[in-house]
Amino acid sequence: MEQKEKRALQVAACKIRIGAIEGVYHAKSGHPGGSLSAADIFADLYFRELHVDPKNPKDENRDRFVLSKGHTCPGLYAALALKGYFPWDELKKLRHIGAMLQGHPDMKGTPGIDMSTGSLGQGVSAACGMALAGKLDGKSYRVYSLLGDGEIEEGQVWEAAMFAGHHKLDNLCLIVDNNGLQIDGPVEEVGGPQPIGEKFQAFGFDVQNIDGHDFDAIDAAFAHAKTVKGKPSVIVAKTIKGKDVSFMENQVGWHGKAPNDEQYQVAMRDLNKVLSGLEAE
Repeated sequence: MEQKEKRALQVAACKIRIGAIEGVYHAKSGHPGGSLSAADIFADLYFRELHVDPKNPKDENRDRFVLSKGHTCPGLYAALALKGYFPWDELKKLRHIGAMLQGHPDMKGTPGIDMSTGSLGQGVSAACGMALAGKLDGKSYRVYSLLGDGEIEEGQVWEAAMFAGHHKLDNLCLIVDNNGLQIDGPVEEVGGPQPIGEKFQAFGFDVQNIDGHDFDAIDAAFAHAKTVKGKPSVIVAKTIKGKDVSFMENQVGWHGKAPNDEQYQVAMRDLNKVLSGLEAE
């Protein structure tokens, strides 16, 4: 990837983090930690990988994206706003009564949302159904779904994995946001899903393990997944929960709470410093 393209993606990811914090702060509730860890993945998906058009969000030939870990929608909403699906100011109305942006993705009320999610483990099943439908209809679109490493403790994830492998869904690409923390603590202490890659491999997946904050690695992984034939793909992306906000990084307490006024100012200062550095280079 050329440096100019990489820098544009880094800027987009930083803006997505800013948008996620704006949303959660104004909602006074929400899930910032996982939104920040997945921001680079959201940026690469919406500004490089996905064939989607904000002016035609229901195009039957578009690529599909399912946020299986639906609680991290503040990051997804920021990506959608940055892409042009709806105005940026909508982020400040997150979780407000009558607002477009709900606390979990709503496919009926929010442009760009392909599946309503929130109950962990279920989004990936919907993604598998979309991928099989694409096969049956002879469509060329691809289906992507982002899961959390805590989420994959859900049994339905593995039923879906078995389904995807059995049906050889090579138009399906899963991404696991492996930030190591979930609501109750370190993933290894709560459910211990490791080895993640080997588990998916046992269900017939092509597996890649990457640094989820390295755009060269993210881009190469998506490019490789498109060459895989006869089996679904999974990208296990190692990430940092709360990325780029000093007091949130690797802190399990920031899985699901909003910053207060002082913390919001610190978070904005941290992120705007990163953004200024990127834009100055």
